[in-house]
Amino acid sequence: MNLPNKLTILRVIMIPVFIFFMLVPDISGGKWWALLFFCLASVTDFFDGYLARKNNWVTDFGKFMDPLADKLLICSAIIALCSKGRFPAWIVIIIIAREFTISGFRLIAADNGKVISASIWGKVKTVVQMFTVIMLICDFNEVSGTNLPGDGAVFWIEQGLIYLALLLTVISLIEYIMKNRDVITTFK
Repeated sequence: MNLPNKLTILRVIMIPVFIFFMLVPDISGGKWWALLFFCLASVTDFFDGYLARKNNWVTDFGKFMDPLADKLLICSAIIALCSKGRFPAWIVIIIIAREFTISGFRLIAADNGKVISASIWGKVKTVVQMFTVIMLICDFNEVSGTNLPGDGAVFWIEQGLIYLALLLTVISLIEYIMKNRDVITTFK
């Protein structure tokens, strides 16, 4: 097991810790601990891919588990944020549906001996989703004392990021299906 794969596994291990701090009430500084673990998990996403490509340590395990770890991290975060009223449920459903669809494609492809790597649209989508989650965890409206919906520029920035994440989710899904439509024809 090489270092990039270990970083991917570490990211998966950090998810329950992040969720614990995000959702368990009355933990002093809980949201900041959640933010720390989310950021650490997100950084492992960059480094596992960078190290794998730089050192030619790309493995089938990494091609499969790295995107899966991203999906677990993002889906956990947006569900937690939805439960706190910070992320619209209908957008969470679309994002999760996209992730299940892509995972299904990957499983069918793997069954046929094909490993499908993440596309540039998928990578950009993931970065935007991670940044959006970070902004929503920080909740700068709450920090500044203007915690009213629609109050201030921060609210509109957060909303813009949520809808940008949604747009990139849909674009990456369409691109993924078009690029890998041959996988559908192999499914019997």
